[in-house]
Amino acid sequence: MNRQNYLAKIQRTQEVLWTTLLGDIPAIALGPQLRNLVYRSIFARLDSQVYIQNGVEFLGSNQIEISKNVFIFKGVRLDGRGENNRIYLGNKVAIERNVDIGCLDRTSIYIDDETFIGPNVCIAGPGDIKIGKYCMIASHSGIYANNHTFTNPLEPIRYQGITRKGIVIEDDCWLGHGVSVLDGVTIGQGSVIGAGAVVTKDIPPFSVAVGVPAKVIKSRISQEIGARG
Repeated sequence: MNRQNYLAKIQRTQEVLWTTLLGDIPAIALGPQLRNLVYRSIFARLDSQVYIQNGVEFLGSNQIEISKNVFIFKGVRLDGRGENNRIYLGNKVAIERNVDIGCLDRTSIYIDDETFIGPNVCIAGPGDIKIGKYCMIASHSGIYANNHTFTNPLEPIRYQGITRKGIVIEDDCWLGHGVSVLDGVTIGQGSVIGAGAVVTKDIPPFSVAVGVPAKVIKSRISQEIGARG
């Protein structure tokens, strides 16, 4: 066993030990306080005043950075396993129940300050994903920075590989219930994406977009200018 594999095994042993011992202790028994104190030994960074509810699963925690005043609720799964990965949660990020965030290899998933991730959202690499400040991602949305290659009809799709262009969601965006954001997309600052939309192409800043595929139906900038006039 080489040194890298040995260190990975030691890290995983510590991760399993602490999450098994402390992961299911409820708030009434000081669970969040104990996790905030002890988990610092297994994370790349775990800042102060982080609230981690019982029933949260961490994998590859040595590649996860959690900033101040982050809230992570029951059923969340953060998977940083793989080579050269990074999951970053900025100050006051809130991740609601049953959210699944996962890397593969050489993946960066960056969620900036004061962004809210609603229940049952899936955020998946291996393409890089950057979500800006003050965003709101409603429940059951999916942000998928990958796409399967399927050019050869004679070969199973699962063996044809994937593409990984990456996704950017700029500051102050609101994604409604059940929105899907596909690989290679940038959603501009201040945009609103209607419930159930599938975003396949870039959305300009301060746009309102709806539908499958998502199309821009109006600009928030023109609305504001009209209201002031």
